[in-house]
Amino acid sequence: MSQFWSNLVHTLTPYVPGEQPKVTNLIKLNTNENPYPPSPKALAAIRAQTGDALKLYPDPNAEVLKQSIADYHQVNLNQVFVGNGSDEVLAHAFQALLKQDKPLLFPDITYSFYPVYCGLYEMDYQTIPLTEQFEINIEDYGQDSGAIIFPNPNAPTGRLLNLEAIELLLKAHSNKVVVVDEAYIDFGGESAIALVNQYANLLVIQTLSKSRSLAGMRVGFAIGQAPLIEGLERVKNSFNSYPLDRLAIYGAKAAFEDEEYFQACCQKIITTRNHLTQTLEALGFSVIPSAANFVFATHPNYSAEKIAASLREKSIIVRYFKQARVDQYLRITIGTDLENTALCDALNQIIR
Repeated sequence: MSQFWSNLVHTLTPYVPGEQPKVTNLIKLNTNENPYPPSPKALAAIRAQTGDALKLYPDPNAEVLKQSIADYHQVNLNQVFVGNGSDEVLAHAFQALLKQDKPLLFPDITYSFYPVYCGLYEMDYQTIPLTEQFEINIEDYGQDSGAIIFPNPNAPTGRLLNLEAIELLLKAHSNKVVVVDEAYIDFGGESAIALVNQYANLLVIQTLSKSRSLAGMRVGFAIGQAPLIEGLERVKNSFNSYPLDRLAIYGAKAAFEDEEYFQACCQKIITTRNHLTQTLEALGFSVIPSAANFVFATHPNYSAEKIAASLREKSIIVRYFKQARVDQYLRITIGTDLENTALCDALNQIIR
């Protein structure tokens, strides 16, 4: 440890992202990236911005992108916030909205960045256990708290909470902010953005990394009523006025304008996910119902850690979490049909 670190830095336990291997010829099913390339229109828009204009700062408000998002989701411009990936948007939400005098609530099995942010911003939090079926039960969130956050679909389980339940939660906690983190919503769920105009306490956060194949571009956004968005803007403009570069702004804008390509990619992933689930179940796995671009699976007779290691020997990597309650589960990203066939063939050899 460095003698020059602040006292806070000594207390931090940083987030550990999914492995990004340096070797090639791997089937990479561990970080929930989209197996299909970005929209050709998005790539063309990015190339069009690689000229002399790069010597100038981008628009600090990314207004053309915000307008595209507002038009797409049928909200007002002042209801949209954009940032450098949904992780940055989440970070600003933690500072601007979720840091309260009472504990923040989130599930015990969920996106592992949440407790990291709490450590960074010195926030008190309490985890709420998922049910035995790994579902969020909104009745478990009735205790005294300052705010609530959860992914929907949840990660790494993939389970979806329907809008009716989210609306009940919003009504029951109308005096506190509820953040719904929708990184995977486009693979089988209905977005809570539909509820934003009815509930002043709702903030919905999404990313272009998953369903729009722009993980390498780092674009995320939030939608809520104007006062919540203004809170995010105040934090952002106290931190970094230019979070999105010119390529990201125009590439993301074009991605929202190519609906046909977007829907086709999502449908291919959903179809492949359903087929993979059936194949895994035929091999004896139990698979949690998923509305995301991954499945969460366990086998009653084989160690998840050993299966992951055996797959790696066959140049296939999946995500293993050495964590209580889920240490016998694997999270497997949905790849192309060819990648998933190779996965299933490898699992067949390992198990049989």
